[in-house]
Amino acid sequence: MIVKSVVLASIVLRLVFFAYGLYQDENMNVRYTDIDYLVFSDAANYVYNGLSPYNRETYRYTPLLAWILVPNSYGGWFYHFGKAVFMVCDVITGILILKLLRLKTSSSNKSAVLSAIWLLNPMVITISTRGSSESILTVMIMASIYYLYRKSVVSSAIWLGFAIHFKIYPVIYLPSIMLYLVRFGKPFIDLPVLRWVNTVNIKFAVVTVLTVSVLNGVMYHFYGYDFLYNSYLYHFSRLDHRHNFSLYNVLLYYKSSMDGTETGLLRNIEKFSFVPQLALAGIILPLKFARRDLVSNLFLQTFAFVTFNKVITSQYFIWFLIFLPQYLASSALVRARYVRGIVVLVLWVATQALWLYFAYKLEFLGESTFDNGLLLASCVFFISNCWILRVFIDDTDTTC
Repeated sequence: MIVKSVVLASIVLRLVFFAYGLYQDENMNVRYTDIDYLVFSDAANYVYNGLSPYNRETYRYTPLLAWILVPNSYGGWFYHFGKAVFMVCDVITGILILKLLRLKTSSSNKSAVLSAIWLLNPMVITISTRGSSESILTVMIMASIYYLYRKSVVSSAIWLGFAIHFKIYPVIYLPSIMLYLVRFGKPFIDLPVLRWVNTVNIKFAVVTVLTVSVLNGVMYHFYGYDFLYNSYLYHFSRLDHRHNFSLYNVLLYYKSSMDGTETGLLRNIEKFSFVPQLALAGIILPLKFARRDLVSNLFLQTFAFVTFNKVITSQYFIWFLIFLPQYLASSALVRARYVRGIVVLVLWVATQALWLYFAYKLEFLGESTFDNGLLLASCVFFISNCWILRVFIDDTDTTC
């Protein structure tokens, strides 16, 4: 009963937030609807009129998203069709989280409480009701993990392929899942490292790559290089510095104002930033944890990936929050080490608040806080997240 109550409450809350958003957009100077939703809607309108979604400047996503949101262009209430899709995907993600939690705990009450971290989380609800598309991606990722635990390797691989196509970062999950699947097949060659390869994980990899290839091939057929550049290549050279919690924020700000003649590390900092990020999130953590507890490993991977990313916005926190309920299901941070768990939560929130304080002074008060506040806040946020990551790694190491 409590599980149904949590799901029902999550639906009601999303409708309340959505209705409030309509009121704020209509009556206040600061709009509730995210600028990204305007970008999505404009791109969908171009598709509706038989044109490329990339005619909309700053549309940096797969055409699949614009195709899904074509009803936004029908007029009237249909303009909110995309938000309805995102809210539905939000709830579906929560239901998949619940199903996965039942694999870790037989207590429906515990499952309900942990699932509330997603289903009743104001930040999660705000992001989808403001018009961010992250919940479509979270459904794809959680569906992949759900089918993997159901031992449906092909279905899992197809969903992961869709996720990688939709937003490239889930590719870091491929080596983790392949390592996890080592236990389910006989190795081709019984030698170190080579014994990690078997028919099951090879099948998973092949189906995933085929899915991504087919989707990319279709999109390239329709939109050519515009699709490749805006959906993928752009992200390797992007210099976004607005609303960016990252340690690289101020550095990207200064580089964006330069004329391209800079030398040394600064010349390619947006590319070099991937090295520590992918080494930790894509190689080191999977090698240590993927075969012990896949979902906990995915949580650690994603938290590390976001922490070391050159661009961090509030939407990116959604990427690891989908795994947090399952991680906490077996974590000592909510039991024997609950004090440390509270410290982690308070520190994570407080360092964000510090950054947002200086960002508010910059954005709304017009004060230049890049050097005398924002840089320091970014460093504090990064260092705090590194310590939190260490806490999570130590906790996983002792509980898995």
